[in-house]
Amino acid sequence: MPASLAPVLAYHGATRRYGATTALDRLELTVRPGELFALLGPNGAGKTTALALGLGLADPDEGSVQLFGQSPHALAARREVGVMLQSAGLPDTLKVGELLAQTRAAYARPLAVADCARMAGIEALMSRRYGRLSGGEQRRVQFALAVCGRPRLLFLDEPTVGLDVEARGLMWQAIRALVADGCALILTTHYLEEAEALADRVGVLVHGRLVACGSVAQIRARVAQKRIRCTSVLAAETIAAWPQVGSASRDGRYLEIVTAAAEPVVRQLLAADPGVGELEVHRAGLAEAFVEITRAAA
Repeated sequence: MPASLAPVLAYHGATRRYGATTALDRLELTVRPGELFALLGPNGAGKTTALALGLGLADPDEGSVQLFGQSPHALAARREVGVMLQSAGLPDTLKVGELLAQTRAAYARPLAVADCARMAGIEALMSRRYGRLSGGEQRRVQFALAVCGRPRLLFLDEPTVGLDVEARGLMWQAIRALVADGCALILTTHYLEEAEALADRVGVLVHGRLVACGSVAQIRARVAQKRIRCTSVLAAETIAAWPQVGSASRDGRYLEIVTAAAEPVVRQLLAADPGVGELEVHRAGLAEAFVEITRAAA
């Protein structure tokens, strides 16, 4: 993704208050074409407010937000956007094909119906009424509606909630194809493995403030912990008392050790038990980094 490309979405000191509560506090953030930005945070962190400002559903009390260099209220800018929010409010009595036809009519160059249905995996649902679908099926329909206008920027708010493994994999595949085609995405999710698998950059919101922002590797690097997993006859309580060991515990027949200095701990482990087996060392994942960052910020 060339850094020289003009942002499709930019927050400049954007602040939003609801009474005495500051939901978003001086947010500085830009998203560029072909980038998937995952916005993470605990409940109430300000993610939904950030999306609302970007979509023009709310206005900042201070600062500004630009959508394709314009106000988020500008019709020309809004026609370049696709949206999948947590709550859709679609009419239950309409058939899926009818919903798709209505939504496509709002765009100048919509995707073909067959392409939308294939991307979302809803080919078999087109003649069914929306209100008769399961929650997961409704989410797939909402995704089809979000992408049908060939968006240059797609807002996805917890898009895979309620999806089974197969449907989630299909949506991941579609998301990757959209990004490869130059579409920018703003993704909010509580599934941290989803952000780790898909995102180019990650931002962490806590109490309305962006407390961390960078690539997945950069966010993970903020946590020095590593996890050692192996089989051993040594007691977890014994290893927990070693220098540089944060914790040690048993998970079935496996021993799990958390440390910031894996190499010396592994050497001591092998010296104390030459029969150590199935030895694995993993650095902290995005989930561990998220927990540490939010705990420190709170």
